Amino acid sequence: MKLLYKGVVAAISATAILASVPASAADIDSIHFLIPGGAGGGWDGTARGTGEALTKAGIVGSASYENMSGGGGGKAIAHIIETADKAGATLMVNSTPIVIRSLQKVFPQSFRDLTPVAGTIGDYAAMVVNTDSKIGSMDDLMSAYKADTTKVAIGGGSVAGGMDHLVAAMVMKAGGADATKVKYVPYDAGGKAMAGLLSGEIQALSTGLGEALEMSKQGQVRILCVTAADRLADAKDVPTCKEAGNPAEFVNWRGFFGPPGLSAEKQASYAAALEKMYATAEWEEVRSRNGWVKIYNPGSDFVTFLEGQEAEIGALMKELGFL
Repeated sequence: MKLLYKGVVAAISATAILASVPASAADIDSIHFLIPGGAGGGWDGTARGTGEALTKAGIVGSASYENMSGGGGGKAIAHIIETADKAGATLMVNSTPIVIRSLQKVFPQSFRDLTPVAGTIGDYAAMVVNTDSKIGSMDDLMSAYKADTTKVAIGGGSVAGGMDHLVAAMVMKAGGADATKVKYVPYDAGGKAMAGLLSGEIQALSTGLGEALEMSKQGQVRILCVTAADRLADAKDVPTCKEAGNPAEFVNWRGFFGPPGLSAEKQASYAAALEKMYATAEWEEVRSRNGWVKIYNPGSDFVTFLEGQEAEIGALMKELGFL
């Protein structure tokens, strides 16, 4: 089963500021990144990594960050819409869950209520276990799941029926098991989900590869497989799910949205800044550190992709009984 990026294969945290060059020397004076989840998750890492690269490369004068959890991301979406007249310098990071949760009616808005600026990265999904786990391979995980689904709790940093849940179900289905029986444990962001895995609350974790790589390098977790079509240069030791006997493939896009009514001029300037970032050493350092796939999908191309993904994911969710 494949779900791929076409063309690529509740609390507010304290605001942090990064400034590397005088604003007058930068293409854009400042950007405020709105993050719809808690610290340590994929959205948080994407916003902060992007801000780090933009400021260190001198493209943006300063970057600030605001974590706003709640409503499966809906709180932040409502906030940027409600404050649109004051949010011209705000970019909200989001990803596949905005499509999933709008289909589920978790919140009433969709990407159509925002100003899509650009898709910027892709992050493959990974199935992960604690290094102390008796589960040493995908075969072990599938065998344990098929033997008794109630004894294999799989966690993720998204709500029940959200992306991490969907990926876990997709992997189980691809492995020939009943995807509707997944015992899914939701956490608020990837950092808390990883803590749940390390503490033994869950037996496996469905997460982004970028969130698992560093923990794997530290020897705290074992990545059973990654949902890429081929082995990745930044994760050469990690087998693809196909190599591990499971044909699941999936990549989660991440990108940025402005408030509704954002001027075409500002939309274009943000998209141009993100495109310029790609050619910098600062971005390559951030990208390779996180194992992200490089994409760039601005404006109307981004909207076309989102519409296609909405149709594709909707069909899959109906098949799995999530809609």
